[in-house]
Amino acid sequence: MNTKVKLKEVYEIKQQYKAFYTGGTVAWKSDGQQFLCLNNGTISIVSIDNLHEPVTLGEQQTDSEITEDIIYTFAIDSTGASIVSGHRSGLLKLWDGETHTVQKMWKTMHQGPISRLVFNPSDSVIASGGADSTIRLWDPMGQVCHGTLRGCEGMINVIVFHPDADSKILVAVGDDTKIRAWNYESRKLIKTFEGHFSRVTGVSFSEDRTHIVSSGRDKILILWNFESQQAVKTIPVYEALESVLVLPAGIKIGDIKLKKGKVYAACGGEDGLVKVWEMTKAKIIYKQSNSLVAKAPEEGGLAITHLFYSEPLARMTVVSADHNIFVHGCESFECVHQLSGFSDEILDLVLLGKHNRYLAMATNSNDFKVYDTSTMNCQLVKGHTDIVMSLAANDRYLLSSSKDHSIRLWSFGEEPFTIECVAIGLKHTNVVGCVTMSQHSGSLCASVSQDRCLKTWKIPKKIKPETEGELPRLLCSLTELAHEKDINCVCISPNDRLIATGSQDKTAKLWDASDLSVVGVFRGHTRGIWAVRFSPVDQILLTNAADCCIKLWSLEDMTCLKTLEGHDSSVLRVEFLSNGMQLLSAGADGLLKLWSIKTSECVQTLDRHENRIWALCVTRDESAFYSGGSDSQLIQWHDVTESKRQQELDQRKETLLQEQELSNLLSERKLLKALRLALNLDRPLSTLKIVNEVIKTQEQGLEDTVRKLSNDHKERLLRHAVEWNTNSKNCRSAQLALHVLLQETLAGRFQVSELNKHLEASLPYTERHFKRLTEYMKDLKFVEYSLHCMQPHATKME
Repeated sequence: MNTKVKLKEVYEIKQQYKAFYTGGTVAWKSDGQQFLCLNNGTISIVSIDNLHEPVTLGEQQTDSEITEDIIYTFAIDSTGASIVSGHRSGLLKLWDGETHTVQKMWKTMHQGPISRLVFNPSDSVIASGGADSTIRLWDPMGQVCHGTLRGCEGMINVIVFHPDADSKILVAVGDDTKIRAWNYESRKLIKTFEGHFSRVTGVSFSEDRTHIVSSGRDKILILWNFESQQAVKTIPVYEALESVLVLPAGIKIGDIKLKKGKVYAACGGEDGLVKVWEMTKAKIIYKQSNSLVAKAPEEGGLAITHLFYSEPLARMTVVSADHNIFVHGCESFECVHQLSGFSDEILDLVLLGKHNRYLAMATNSNDFKVYDTSTMNCQLVKGHTDIVMSLAANDRYLLSSSKDHSIRLWSFGEEPFTIECVAIGLKHTNVVGCVTMSQHSGSLCASVSQDRCLKTWKIPKKIKPETEGELPRLLCSLTELAHEKDINCVCISPNDRLIATGSQDKTAKLWDASDLSVVGVFRGHTRGIWAVRFSPVDQILLTNAADCCIKLWSLEDMTCLKTLEGHDSSVLRVEFLSNGMQLLSAGADGLLKLWSIKTSECVQTLDRHENRIWALCVTRDESAFYSGGSDSQLIQWHDVTESKRQQELDQRKETLLQEQELSNLLSERKLLKALRLALNLDRPLSTLKIVNEVIKTQEQGLEDTVRKLSNDHKERLLRHAVEWNTNSKNCRSAQLALHVLLQETLAGRFQVSELNKHLEASLPYTERHFKRLTEYMKDLKFVEYSLHCMQPHATKME
């Protein structure tokens, strides 16, 4: 082993990527730069470029007995200056959009939860719709209810204000099939639109305000004349729609310019495609061909849930049911931003590209994600038809495996990042749980499956392009029925000659890569093995299992060299560090541990995950690593060993200089200056010596010096004084310091964080000192009296 390798000692969090959208209400700020998303009962504000950490509104630190006052829905005004949120408690809270603080709050009087909140165009009225079938109108400045609109049935699902604020019209939809319009000033129901046969999901006004377009789960779009309440056009779209949006004339959608005088409606639903209809002719003028939203798995399911259009940016946003947000440039309809709101369970991570710039992530999804680690912008990669289970990469390719019984080979390019599937392997008959690629030659990959087979595949130097829409097939070179139970993991040795597998049958096996003959079997674990790894420098194999153990095995004689125990639950993943001298392990209890192999000791335990950690990947230079798991968190950790060492050295130098200065001040008899320095160094004994010297020399100015001290230094002096007070020899110094500090406290110049605790510690000793001094005084007086009585007799004797 290379002993010059600097061992890691401390890792710290550099960045923590949590979920920011878990379903429900989404809003796009009018300037198009930020999204507001509902996130587990709070509101997350995330920038469109995803560079800044999301701001969270509505987080409350509460006792375990008190349920959090979660947010059900919210709305943002037209300027983005105010946000109103509806809470479980029935409260409405008005937040400042800049400072993110609550400005006002009031009770809504709805019976049951609030389902919709909307500002009117002039931001002078807020409409709240609830599960009690009523809509209430509020003045946000005075928190006064202007009135209640009744007539809907069931929960209020859609509320839309007429775009002209002067019209005082509000349109709303409940759980029934009717669209109703009120004059909200007079609170009269003025219009009812009947034509849908199922729940209405969206309503949008035309530019000239004479028409509205509605979408529904009954798979139709309807163009209504707003004045006559008649359906001008009913268009069957053959998919359940969730959102409809009337687009302004003059803009280009997919290189088609929208003409004036016509009504164009963009809609999205279970097909996962954005379609733009010219409503009067019932004609599709644009159908999205590059959709990143998967079609709903069953009829009537969800795919696209929201559509937004931003005039300043001329862009359209699509929000999908699996919590992804896609921003498309309207003219070409290319996706310019992808935001992943919620990753569900992170199953695997792998770094790829030069300088490990890109991070591929497999989650509980048919698509895997590739993040640019410099901006954390996300790209969804589609191809598999079931959940992606495992990822592996080398300099040229990325390999993925899935529950759809296949493996796929992807070629990627950088700046800009592009990725495409170049080949597919289809020989497995069950879920392909793990794949690995050779790093040495790059011509070999291996896969293991729940069909208990180990397969090796040949990666050709040149891959033929796909013909007639079919992908080229990867050639399966060898197959072996490897274990008696499901195989969890596979790994290729650094020289490409050996392959290791680990299984639920509690064994790991070593295979010759050339013919898949068994080289050795490793027995010793008492539970299923989750991962196997070859040491980068030694002839050692590492295995970790559900029995909470990590074992190191010799590849020469197949014996167990070491067993590392420290995890309290299953060890799910382990990686080698520092040229094979250290290990990084991840457990089912959410703990990460850094180990030294030489001492078999755990150097550091990292506790930030809340559940199982399935995935670990380390950068090439080992300066950072990423972890992800069941808590949907992706955490980037970085090595701060050197900076911590330097910090300690600097601190030690500073302390030595201060100690030298303290001894100089004491030798020069500058006691009061030395007092401040002794407190800065937190030296109780030096401080005591200085106070004793001040008392002995009767030097003036101690009270003034203490008064000028900072609050932290005063608190240190109080701590020291309480400590000195425990010894009768030092009681005079202690009582003098306590007297000055208590005067400072009474004058309001000294705030103590734990005054009661300090007083409780000093009172018993102070009482004891007082009693002792009282006895001394009595004895002294008695001696004085005795001397006084003896004096006349002394003179007679003379």
